[in-house]
Amino acid sequence: MSGIVIYLPPGGGAGSNAVTLRLGPGEVARFGRGSAATPVELRLADAAISRLAGEIRVTDDHWQLSNHSATQSYLVENPEGAGEYLRVPPRRAGAPIPFEFSRVVLPTRHGGALAFQVFAPDHVYLDPDGLGADGLGPGGAWGSRTVTAYSLDETATYFLVLVALCEPRLRDESPLEVPTTPAIVERLAGHPACARLTARAVSSHIDYLAEEKMRISAPAEDDARRGGRRNGKRETLVAVALRFGLVREEHLALLPPRGADGGRAGRPAGG
Repeated sequence: MSGIVIYLPPGGGAGSNAVTLRLGPGEVARFGRGSAATPVELRLADAAISRLAGEIRVTDDHWQLSNHSATQSYLVENPEGAGEYLRVPPRRAGAPIPFEFSRVVLPTRHGGALAFQVFAPDHVYLDPDGLGADGLGPGGAWGSRTVTAYSLDETATYFLVLVALCEPRLRDESPLEVPTTPAIVERLAGHPACARLTARAVSSHIDYLAEEKMRISAPAEDDARRGGRRNGKRETLVAVALRFGLVREEHLALLPPRGADGGRAGRPAGG
């Protein structure tokens, strides 16, 4: 894992501005109320949160959460996991967190909570073609490990956004254009996991795909030749996803059925 991204949204305890931290393997970020004598990288301004509430440490293949509170448990939620979460009890050190997306939730003074997000974009997967029936390499011994160049979770919302971006070209409907953000919101509205998906969330997923998952170098998005459509990043994502087979025709089944408004419900790919 090349590292993690920690994101504290505006109003999340540090004032009106969002805070973004990037940590590589071996690096640590402390969080809490902080003070002159107890500096923290992630400041959470609530009287119920300790000066040094805990810390996040990045290892080679996951990240760990330590809870420095003597009385409060913290929750680590998986926003993509239909209610899946971990509880990190008081004084627990180095709890390993397996989620690709995580929301760390701390209780506050007035019965609410403060939360920040942790993104671990480079979970490592073995190449299944290089494994035997017992999960080992040829001859039952580990050989050199092959990992995927693009580590995409096909159950994640960001992958649905990527499939929706690629859908017109997979169906041979539009060789040039890519869907706009409102079009993606409308396309995914019928999916149970996307009922509350907003345009802002779609844009965040696209940025995450481009910057963390696929590490693309997109053309300038304000290029006058594009008429101000700001879609260079989207076009590059679609081009990479289709060129390397990251999104294929069978992935269209992940999308909700197409409505009758376009007369294309159930239309086969390429039809």
